[in-house]
Amino acid sequence: MIYIGIDISKYKHDCFICSDTGEVIVENLSFENNQKGFQQFADLLKPYDNSNVHIGLEATGHYGLNLKLFLAENNYTFMEFNPLLVKDFVKSLTLRKTKTDKVDASIICRKLMSVPYKSNSVIFYHNFSIKSLSRLRESLIKQRSKYLVQLTNILDILFPEFKPFFNNHFSSTALFLLKKYGSTKKIANMKDFDSIVKNAHGRFSYSKFTKLKDLAKNTIGKSNETLEYELKLILDLYSNVDTQINSIDKQISTIIKELNPPTLSIPGIGEITCASIISEFGDISKFSNPNQMLSFAGLEPSIIESGTMSSKGRMVKRGSGHLRHTLMNASMMVITHSHTFYDYYYKKRTEGKCHRVALSHVCKKLIRVIYTLETKNVQFDSSLLK
Repeated sequence: MIYIGIDISKYKHDCFICSDTGEVIVENLSFENNQKGFQQFADLLKPYDNSNVHIGLEATGHYGLNLKLFLAENNYTFMEFNPLLVKDFVKSLTLRKTKTDKVDASIICRKLMSVPYKSNSVIFYHNFSIKSLSRLRESLIKQRSKYLVQLTNILDILFPEFKPFFNNHFSSTALFLLKKYGSTKKIANMKDFDSIVKNAHGRFSYSKFTKLKDLAKNTIGKSNETLEYELKLILDLYSNVDTQINSIDKQISTIIKELNPPTLSIPGIGEITCASIISEFGDISKFSNPNQMLSFAGLEPSIIESGTMSSKGRMVKRGSGHLRHTLMNASMMVITHSHTFYDYYYKKRTEGKCHRVALSHVCKKLIRVIYTLETKNVQFDSSLLK
């Protein structure tokens, strides 16, 4: 068996190769992060059978993605390590603080030899795709929310009565009116009631139409050309981002339907949420039990023991913040759509736990269910839950 440790960096990668007996085959080798460098690395591995090559590397985000795709295309498997685990492994070996790319490669190789080999999933590429899209979607949603805050700030000066009229919510009708008219003067004189009703799908009465016109006529807001221009610009930016989010949703939906993971069968878990959870966890078969998934998501409580003192603290919150956010939101949905999860939530509430703590318990139960469904490849069945 051949073990290879690779230290990933932006422009080059360092590797260390040894046999299962500890014999060093390649001590120091750097190859560039390009086609020539990848081919140099592939040529080095040609004498060995693919099934006898174990490759380990740190999870370094997008820096190592091209290399991982190259390895997958050439039928090589690899195992990723959390950098924090590698750092702790180094501390267990020596007290010296020597950190170089070549040393890191040898450490990763030794770490690889010390644990059971759990290679990458065959759906690695799909996981990468939906993970990238999900994170981009979250970024765009945050940007869209910022635009809504900017719209509120502008309207507080131009037309402070507008947003309260729509129950402090930017509905599609509210945004349509702002984009179509764009100033209090134009809203006060608007006459095209039919187009507004059509856009609102009949949910905007004529009495509301006349009341809004009266509010615009008697507003305490001050007309300002610069702010009206900013309003138009922000509305265009919001509309553009919203269109992009819808486009991403379609892409994610196409991929997740093709994969059709068992997690999608859980009531309340939609395609977008499922895609985010599955892609962030990656290959769930790598986890030996649900507790490892909890730890990966940073949802496990910290444990403090010293002498006679023993206590459990707050969540450690390590790992992907995006994953934790998605799981907590998913927990809200499953207690709405599944009586089993709601009963569990209610049980925790009657035990005196506050909403957030009870929800975190539901989240843990959800992870246990996801682990069972994905590792056994079965559909959700509430009658089998305890």
